[in-house]
Amino acid sequence: MAEITERVTGHTELIGLIAYPIRHSKSPTMHNEAFAKLGLDYCYMCFEVDHHNLEKTVEGLKAMKVRGWNVSMPNKTTIVKYLDHLTPVAKMCQAVNTVINDNGVLTGTTTDGVGFMRGLKESGIDPLGKKITIVGAGGAATAIEIQAALDGVAEISIFNRQDEFYQQALTNCKNINENTKAKAQVFDLADHEALRKEIEDSYLFVNATGVGMKPLEGQMILPDASYLRKDLYVADTVYAPKETELLRVAREFGVKKAINGEGMMLYQGAEAFKLWTGKEMPIEHIKDVLNLEI
Repeated sequence: MAEITERVTGHTELIGLIAYPIRHSKSPTMHNEAFAKLGLDYCYMCFEVDHHNLEKTVEGLKAMKVRGWNVSMPNKTTIVKYLDHLTPVAKMCQAVNTVINDNGVLTGTTTDGVGFMRGLKESGIDPLGKKITIVGAGGAATAIEIQAALDGVAEISIFNRQDEFYQQALTNCKNINENTKAKAQVFDLADHEALRKEIEDSYLFVNATGVGMKPLEGQMILPDASYLRKDLYVADTVYAPKETELLRVAREFGVKKAINGEGMMLYQGAEAFKLWTGKEMPIEHIKDVLNLEI
């Protein structure tokens, strides 16, 4: 990677990422390499922030005139109340992964859904007009569910534990059914019979939770491999590790294709990059730099 110290000047603008945990993130490498490749005077940094100090962090970034920042777990839904505007998709999701600071006016949007859907397309997976089953109702899951419905997925079966995100799953279902042509349903993740039944006639199964990454590394969202099918596509939004337990089991079982979250990570980043800089991210260069197998 180009040395940051060779590029930082008195005019360099800061862009960042606020999340917890975050030290595993590839976003700084991705964005700083893209800035360097295009000769843009920006620097991207990570900040470990959770909801306990999120409001103060947003105030500080705004006061320092930071151009924008990404938002990841556990802040994607909480940050909404601290922003001035939301894009239509962010309003529908009530979740944000990208903030743009235009002279003190903070606009939140979500590029997760767009990034996920483009990642599927680039991997030869086309769920449009078909049924998908997805686990999760957090910020990323919500963005994927809403974007999939807007793009033309026919049916979406959403599973979530009876936790603080279950109400969000119900809200997502309502939004999809009322505002798109897709048909959505919500199920309790503890209902294994329903999970098996919904996956049985799905084109794609998606894990959009943190299960599989630290501190849940080595765990799998499905009870066992018997829930899979040979003609099923499987996608995990986790990209660190590259092969989660779900993907390992799915590949060993012999599903049609199993992909990790690298595509989503790359393409959501490219969308955010364009919003901040007005430039297209040099995708092929970033694939090489990050050694992405997509």
